[in-house]
Amino acid sequence: MSAEAQVGLGHKLGRVRLRFRGWRGQRPFWGGLLTLLGGIPIMYFPYANLTLGTMTIRMATTAGAGSLIIGVLLVVLGLTMWFQPQSRVFAGVAAILLALVSLVVSNFGGFVMGFLLALVGGALGVSWMPTRPERRSKRREPAPDAGDLDDGAPEPAAASAANGGTPAAGGATDDLSGSSPTNGTNGRHRAG
Repeated sequence: MSAEAQVGLGHKLGRVRLRFRGWRGQRPFWGGLLTLLGGIPIMYFPYANLTLGTMTIRMATTAGAGSLIIGVLLVVLGLTMWFQPQSRVFAGVAAILLALVSLVVSNFGGFVMGFLLALVGGALGVSWMPTRPERRSKRREPAPDAGDLDDGAPEPAAASAANGGTPAAGGATDDLSGSSPTNGTNGRHRAG
């Protein structure tokens, strides 16, 4: 490969990586991945053979078909979180329930590996929220400062304290709630 070909490849790879990052940010990617990975050991271990020297140990249980069904459903729920992010809450709750059922049905949930992966993946799927575009505030801009014009009205205590004066007893500097006429909230509190 020539140096020119590597430069072009780096630019294309960068674009693909940025597109993947955008795709990943629009869905519960990690929740889907962990749920998908949690289904693999749950459906694999009941059908696996463990060989120790010349001795073969078969992990099959009477609930092998149930383990296979739970594992396949977890894989499908992980893919659902990726490709249908609108149903993330349903897929997450179903993944959590299937992970709990796998403890009883499938060799302690794929020897706890599949159980933990599916449980955390389902919780991530339930808790994920799509980002909302920021809205512009409908509040009006505050009126420009009139400067040093004195219209005869008394100056608020906070303004006089800011200008170097001393506030009166019970003045605005005693107010720790953050809602005062000087900052424009007039008793309205805002959480967050």
